[in-house]
Amino acid sequence: MDDAHASLARIDAALARIEAAARTRDAATESLARRHAALRARTAEALAALDTVIAREEQG
Repeated sequence: MDDAHASLARIDAALARIEAAARTRDAATESLARRHAALRARTAEALAALDTVIAREEQG
């Protein structure tokens, strides 16, 4: 029965590692999504500013 208990303990430990890795990955994905959204917003602001400058130049 010791082998069975040892096997179950290894399976439990592996499952715990998999769950921890999944949590870490989820957190990294959320962080990347937030950074991407912020970058998109800043890019949109920069492009709007460039559009304004171009429009002024075109008007003379």
